[in-house]
Amino acid sequence: MDATRTHTCGELRAEMDGTETLLMGWVHRMRDQGGIVFLDLRDRFGMTQVVVEPNGPVSLEKAREFKREYVAAVRGRVRRRPANMVNENLGTGAIEVVAEEITLLNKCKTPPFVIEDETDASEEVRLQYRFLDLRRHRMQETIELRHRASQAGRKYLSEHGFLEIETPLLVRNSPEGARDFLVPSRLWPGKFYSLPQSPQIYKQMLMISGCDRYFQFAKCLRDEALRADRQPEFTQIDIEMSFTTESQVFEIMEGLMTTILKDGAGIEVKHPFPVLSYHDAMERYGSDKPDTRFEMELIDVGEMAAASEFRAFKTVLEGGGTVRALVVPGGATFSRKEIDNLEAHAKTHGAAGLAWCKVKGGELEGGVGRFFDAAAVIEATGAGDGDLVTMVAGPYRSALNSLGAVRLLLGNKLDLIDKDAWNFLWVNRFPLFDWDEEENRWEPAHHMFTMPYADEIEYLETDPGKVHGQLYDMVLNGWEIASGSIRCHDPEIQRRIMAVVGIKGKDADERFGFMLNALAYGAPPHGGIAFGWDRVITLLSGFDSIRDVIPFPKTTSGISLMDGSPSVIDHELLDDLQLAVSKKKKD
Repeated sequence: MDATRTHTCGELRAEMDGTETLLMGWVHRMRDQGGIVFLDLRDRFGMTQVVVEPNGPVSLEKAREFKREYVAAVRGRVRRRPANMVNENLGTGAIEVVAEEITLLNKCKTPPFVIEDETDASEEVRLQYRFLDLRRHRMQETIELRHRASQAGRKYLSEHGFLEIETPLLVRNSPEGARDFLVPSRLWPGKFYSLPQSPQIYKQMLMISGCDRYFQFAKCLRDEALRADRQPEFTQIDIEMSFTTESQVFEIMEGLMTTILKDGAGIEVKHPFPVLSYHDAMERYGSDKPDTRFEMELIDVGEMAAASEFRAFKTVLEGGGTVRALVVPGGATFSRKEIDNLEAHAKTHGAAGLAWCKVKGGELEGGVGRFFDAAAVIEATGAGDGDLVTMVAGPYRSALNSLGAVRLLLGNKLDLIDKDAWNFLWVNRFPLFDWDEEENRWEPAHHMFTMPYADEIEYLETDPGKVHGQLYDMVLNGWEIASGSIRCHDPEIQRRIMAVVGIKGKDADERFGFMLNALAYGAPPHGGIAFGWDRVITLLSGFDSIRDVIPFPKTTSGISLMDGSPSVIDHELLDDLQLAVSKKKKD
């Protein structure tokens, strides 16, 4: 059949009754009713029921030859269905196409799994046959959602004075954070490019260049351990603004996200978003990306613990640690096994253990209850009859992190989370530096191109742990979806920050000389943010893993099952690059 399709498989409606049409698509299913055959023809726009009638121009025998996923062209006439046969769940459910001609465009081998929204195929099989997996309606919907959201973001940013500018993919190696992917240079043997972990330095260069406002849907590459929300290559909306402040960044980015949610997914969200400092987020939720769709906040019970008879807690407090509690509503009904599971979860996240007691009739039962005064515990925690009180003692960060993890586990276990809510939150005022116990040195908490708060710059050399950066994260439903900062535009302050993390003098010039040099040529105050675009789409689409919203993802071990990458390179190419592969001996 040498012709162009006239309609898509999701386009025809009842008012088009009698229209001649030529459809092309995949046979979703063939239903043989004996004296009549139905073919459901599918493309990404929808599905149309095709009818092959007895004694019609297309024989029933020919129609029966079309199996699932065969590619077909159908010429016919649109016919309105009787009222009692309308399929309300299908956009084209009010019509069918009476076939006058059917042409086979291509056959299909028996697929390894049925192309339906619900499939029991393993993820490995789905990734190996990703070109088939993407035919499923839900995957097609996700690709379209990603497109709509991207277009909404581009339109919003363009309307607010941002220019979309591409930055290089072959850059200088400057190790910081994750490991770089390296690309050997054939023209310069022994030298390598790096693939960018982010366009961070280049977008700052654009601000120094006077571009004022920049954005890019940027590919970022990191050679790091993978998990459900991490891939070796991923996409971020990279954004930078000159002459800006933290509050202005918040205002414009809130507008961006509310526009993306509304135009991309039909979700209405109010702003401004609430703001919590890093300190307050940790204190209240035990997380720097708290899920605020439910309450259950952490409680400082240090004073109560110090006055108790529980020696283990007193020892932690005397050593400079902290004791935090979490009240589990109705938790007095928990079995010992359920409580043990909570403790195992806390230990997984750094706790030495999980102390507990149940409140019943104004008294404490079980666990460590005998060491505490019931009235004191109830007053300190606000626990009511039938509640479970859990407590963690330890170093500040590990105690908060572990109890915060227990909080999230309980939020899901007790069905406390409002699954229909879209709770945004800004977390700001992060420490500029973290102390690395193993390396016995300071390292950047986020990255070292951040401007400290003006009243704390004086502590850079004397007390780095006291310095907070103008850093901020946007959090949605417990996911960090964006991270940014007001940048350090002063080259002398930038050198002082680098010195804190051990990058000094010639080392600083060798690794970041081009950046420091550029800052010395009238760099404007500037700041920006980068959105984890795959995470945003994962949340909007209702998936749990970013692998489901990336058309061609890698596995958790960094392998592409569809094309077999990474692969062995032949010796001729290695010789051309003047490289040799070293095989490490196995222990």
